Amino acid sequence: MPIPVPSSVKIGIDGVTVSVTGPKGTLTREIRPEVRLHLEDGRLLVTRPSDQPRDRAMHGLTRALLANMVTGVDAGFRKTLELVGVGYRAQMQGTKLTLALGFSHPVELDPPPGITFLVEGPRVHVEGIDKEQVGQVAADIRKLRPPEPYLGKGVRYQGEFVRRKAGKSGKGR
Repeated sequence: MPIPVPSSVKIGIDGVTVSVTGPKGTLTREIRPEVRLHLEDGRLLVTRPSDQPRDRAMHGLTRALLANMVTGVDAGFRKTLELVGVGYRAQMQGTKLTLALGFSHPVELDPPPGITFLVEGPRVHVEGIDKEQVGQVAADIRKLRPPEPYLGKGVRYQGEFVRRKAGKSGKGR
């Protein structure tokens, strides 16, 4: 399946190194040498040498990674986290994200290069052009206080369903 390349995105192929440049920035990645790339009339085609399972796997992986790079430099990616619990708060101090998650101290996080935080009430948005990095930073924040099944408190992804358990009495709250 070809990857549509918007007119605002430029792709450079140099052997096994692919660089994608767009309005939001530049991403570079090395691909497997057996996978071939062809850029023709606004579409990027990924081809494989054979139908062996390993080649098919590398073909699909490479195609997905390149499609994510094109989308990232053109539109960017965003993961939204929700803070659920009494006293759970997030606020920005310059570029730092400060979280109050029920610990005896606030948790301060510096964004890695290429990532920005945005706070809207009980929601924290993690934004960037690299899908892997955005997902990893969001997972690291969620790992600080994962949602617990008894009261439902914690940091969760937007729209994540937390299955609740009955407590000792056997009654649901």
